[in-house]
Amino acid sequence: MAEIRFGTDGWRAVIGEDFTFDNVRAVAQATAQWMLRAGLASRGAVVGYDTRLHSAEFAQAVSEVLAGNGIAVALASAAAPTPAISHAVRERGAGAGVVITSSHNPAQWNGFKVKQAVGNSAPPEVTAEIEAALPDILAGMQLAPTDTSPLIERFDPRPGYVDAVRAFVDIARIRAAGLRVAVDSMHGAAGGLAGRVLGEGATTVHELRGEPDPEFPGMHAPEPIARNLDGLMGLVADGGYDIGLATDGDGDRLGLVDERGAFLNQHQVFALLVRYLLEVRGERGPIVRSITSTRMIDRLGERYGCPVHETAVGFKFLGPKMIEEDALVAGEESGGYALRGHIPERDGILSGLLLLDYVVRTGKPPSQLLAELYDEVGRHEYDRVDIALRPEDRDAIAARVAAAEPSTIAGLSVASKDTLDGYRFALDGGWWLLLRFSGTEPLLRIYAEMPSAELVRDALREGQGIAGFDV
Repeated sequence: MAEIRFGTDGWRAVIGEDFTFDNVRAVAQATAQWMLRAGLASRGAVVGYDTRLHSAEFAQAVSEVLAGNGIAVALASAAAPTPAISHAVRERGAGAGVVITSSHNPAQWNGFKVKQAVGNSAPPEVTAEIEAALPDILAGMQLAPTDTSPLIERFDPRPGYVDAVRAFVDIARIRAAGLRVAVDSMHGAAGGLAGRVLGEGATTVHELRGEPDPEFPGMHAPEPIARNLDGLMGLVADGGYDIGLATDGDGDRLGLVDERGAFLNQHQVFALLVRYLLEVRGERGPIVRSITSTRMIDRLGERYGCPVHETAVGFKFLGPKMIEEDALVAGEESGGYALRGHIPERDGILSGLLLLDYVVRTGKPPSQLLAELYDEVGRHEYDRVDIALRPEDRDAIAARVAAAEPSTIAGLSVASKDTLDGYRFALDGGWWLLLRFSGTEPLLRIYAEMPSAELVRDALREGQGIAGFDV
């Protein structure tokens, strides 16, 4: 059995191999012990789950273990997006939350996410404490009695969440605008919620893949990126729709398709959201981005007088920094964005709603809004390569990258190299190449942002060479 470790966001493993009921109960017991030590147990816990195989049963097992430790549990009565569970933790004043999900991972995976009382992802110091308790628990596997039904309450987290996201914008204006919106819920936990949030009005919602399906057919994984969204892009390209939105398996990430059926990458979307908040809504405040996010955010921050803070990858870093700075917005390369006044956690549904508001309030389609963004901050091109790894190769690859000292990458001089999260090569002009190991899958990820697509391709090829792969 592999060692149970929390990665970028939660512990994730293959169902039936390491993600077993015994292991899930052990992690739940370690979580209960953390809550007891931290004085959080008396406030209870919220437990939710997504549409993956046996997620409901795993969530029931978690609830029983927590209740066996004397912790009252509010267990979701149906699959719900992770941001809905995070919102419920805060709304109910719970001490913590657990979500059974592995987000955008392929269908054979599942995961265990821990949320703090304000709804953010548990930071490293919390997950390290949970991990530290696991060896003794697994060795003895002595759990508290689980005949605790009086301590487990069933509830629906969706109505309160829907009300919360509706309150964030002028929902009546969006309903009256007559937008034609296509939504791909990717068989995940956000199925049906876009239509529910918007309700009846001149704006209409057509949903694809809205029904739960733990196999996530027709896609590599429920991740809202171009290679998984052929149906949505084709539907919008055929005409009749003003915008396409997609959410991942647990509803905390967003993908965007413009009115022509073109996919806009997560960097473009993050920059559009930031510009909307600053220019259209006139809001101000610090901005938090991960190391893998576009530097368009920095240029917008400079233009509008908003400081930009950088963190390592994952909302376990972004969320605490957002709280510390009372940040206006936080975002990461994977398509997760959080907004001040909501929860310090990713929310794909709310992010999509804000983009609809952007289109309605400006009267401009997404492609025009993107063109205006580039007029303001310059064109930025980005791409990423994921390389599957054998665990035994990781150390050798890391050693090669650590030792690499290239003077140029894609013809641009290397200004510096750092190890904030992986190995980043900062290039002249503010461009960059990053090599880092995924915190959720056995992958080496190589990222690049450059002024042209050609230079991005060159940089990614050189990045693979730095890691020792033939290209």
